[in-house]
Amino acid sequence: MASFRSGQITADEGARELGVSDRWFRKLYGRYLEACADGRGDEWEPKSSGGHRRQVIPKEVENLWRRMLSTRPPAPYNFASSEAFRRFGFSTDRATVRRWAQAHGLTHPKPKKRERASVRRWQCQDVGALWQLDASPHAWLGPAQPKSHMLNMVDDCSRVLTGTRLYPRECLLAYLDFLPRAFEAYGMPLSLYVDFHSFFFTHIPDNLTYLAETLRFFDVSFLYAPTAQAKGKIERHHYFWQNRLPSFCLAEDIQELDVANEQIHLLREHHNEHEIHREIDRTPQQAWDEAIEAGRTKLRPCKRDPWWPYIWSVRSKVKVAADGTVPLDGRRAKITPTYRRSAIHCQHPDGSITYLAEPPGSGGYPVVLYRYQNSPARYHV
Repeated sequence: MASFRSGQITADEGARELGVSDRWFRKLYGRYLEACADGRGDEWEPKSSGGHRRQVIPKEVENLWRRMLSTRPPAPYNFASSEAFRRFGFSTDRATVRRWAQAHGLTHPKPKKRERASVRRWQCQDVGALWQLDASPHAWLGPAQPKSHMLNMVDDCSRVLTGTRLYPRECLLAYLDFLPRAFEAYGMPLSLYVDFHSFFFTHIPDNLTYLAETLRFFDVSFLYAPTAQAKGKIERHHYFWQNRLPSFCLAEDIQELDVANEQIHLLREHHNEHEIHREIDRTPQQAWDEAIEAGRTKLRPCKRDPWWPYIWSVRSKVKVAADGTVPLDGRRAKITPTYRRSAIHCQHPDGSITYLAEPPGSGGYPVVLYRYQNSPARYHV
């Protein structure tokens, strides 16, 4: 250290002589200068580093990382560390995975430079006050697979992902399948933060879209984002899944949407409960629980009644023929009783069809005139 201070050797030469990195050499030099300032320069000795602390990586974790980092695109390092904890209880950080990847020739290619993020929008102080909802088309099962649509929803206050699911395409029945799943699991929010897609917004004054009419049964309204940047929280979660899911599906050889959705459910719950969100410095589930404990919640219980499955369906009024039949997948089906002049046709997300005597909201209990359960599930995943 004295030789470096007097300029006789360089920092690189000093680091090589001590067998440490350049960064660690400069840390030692800083401590040496502190000792010199106290008049103890001739007596100074570096303290013990505390011994060897490198983790022993289990074989099954190494096999997992090798599989995840060998795909194209490869899994992110933080996702590899998260999966090691979720599957095997092996807790480590992103840097450990990166060093292991460097030692085994599985490092990532240099990432493209990303644009600077826009100024963050305010966030709600109450859980359930606002849930951001959006869809994202992507090759979620891998670059060689056809594109599908992910519906994603996040609580604006806590960052809890209240729903994530893949569908063959973005359609009305996909939303009618997606939303009640989240409401049953977490409760009913006050508002959904959406864009100006035709599913959510109509240009006719004082008119509501079909989905908005459906949500009005539960006093849930839409709040519209003026730009894509205004709903940055949900957009960042799209990027989160685009980084992770394709490599995960390739590593696990997942080629079907229903199989992928089973795994997405597990990944979403693990993210909510165990992964620290950098903006709130805690897990989303911790932020959710703290808000509820402090009374900062606008959630309402999800009360299912006999009309529930019919509200979440595509309904239309059809005429009953003189012989008491109604159209059904290219043929005619006879309803009971046969004297009715009209009926309510309900197309359910699982592919089934129901005919009702009256539409939801008419009071009383639903009267089912005909139910067809064997229709192929064209929309449900």
